[in-house]
Amino acid sequence: MLEAFVVQRRRLLAAAFLLLSGAASAAPAAGLPEAVRIAAVARNANGGKALFAGSSALVASQGWLASELGKLGVKLEWVPVTTNSVAVQVNEAFANKSIDFAQYGDLPSIIANASGLHTRLVVPGGSLNNTYLVVPYNSTARSINDLKGKKIALHRGRPWEYPFSRLLAANGLKASDVKLLNLNPQAGAAALASGSADAFFTLSDAFLLEDKKIGRVIWASKTPPQDWKMRAELWGSADFLAKYPQLAQLVATAYVKAHQGASVENGREEYIRAEAAAGQPESVVRRELDGDNRPWKARWSPLLTAEVKAHYAAEALYAKQAGLIAKPLDASNLYAPQFVEQALVNLKLQQYWAP
Repeated sequence: MLEAFVVQRRRLLAAAFLLLSGAASAAPAAGLPEAVRIAAVARNANGGKALFAGSSALVASQGWLASELGKLGVKLEWVPVTTNSVAVQVNEAFANKSIDFAQYGDLPSIIANASGLHTRLVVPGGSLNNTYLVVPYNSTARSINDLKGKKIALHRGRPWEYPFSRLLAANGLKASDVKLLNLNPQAGAAALASGSADAFFTLSDAFLLEDKKIGRVIWASKTPPQDWKMRAELWGSADFLAKYPQLAQLVATAYVKAHQGASVENGREEYIRAEAAAGQPESVVRRELDGDNRPWKARWSPLLTAEVKAHYAAEALYAKQAGLIAKPLDASNLYAPQFVEQALVNLKLQQYWAP
């Protein structure tokens, strides 16, 4: 009887030790936060399971980042944001310190920093989306020049506003030469369908309007300079980068790792399948990529090149001229290239993407 009691007691003590060990391992290492929080665009973000897109979806599916953070007792938390109000949600989240990183657009990042927030571009590349000018299906318009004096739906302050300004300028037009309707993508599509807008400037949702015989694409950014595309990249809180460089390095390495995995020969098809699984019609994903003149591997380059810096410098200048920011912003202060540089060393990819 006594022997059975001793055995049982040993078992209970062992179980208690395992529980305590588990609790200890679940706690973050000294000086580290409980979680790293990354905001990313998600479909069905307001109901049901969030389906992430782009680089963040690849990072989430690989599981490497969650595993590496877990070894330090730090959780990985994904914060879904809706496509209709990404800029507002992310900038507010950075302001109230409820996120540490976000994969989102270039122009909202400029607006955030000009407004007093301090974020840094951590991992460039990955999402270089095309922009499209759509007119009603039966419209006689064939180019932006045919829309002078007409009503064009455009969501102000979103990443595709800058490419729209480039399209206007290339045709000798100014914003005052058209009547801009500041509408989010959903409302812009509805305005085009109802006839209350003569055109709609948007992203690949343009193809859905074509499929429904509501709209017709008359211009796309696939062949003009790359600067006419919309950039969405990984940004981090400057405070977080300074306070937790070890964690920031893991995040950057995870994204560079995902970029390299997507950039290989069969990565295009795998990327298309992943986007389709996340809720984007496969036909839309394929049409977005078809005819794009940027090499597939270069699309995923995380290098902070002169091209990237020139893009942000020009966009910061545009933001001031367009009244989106109150004072000039020095874009040269927006970058934290050290994390990608170290990630390339860690992954032995120093020569993978030629500068």
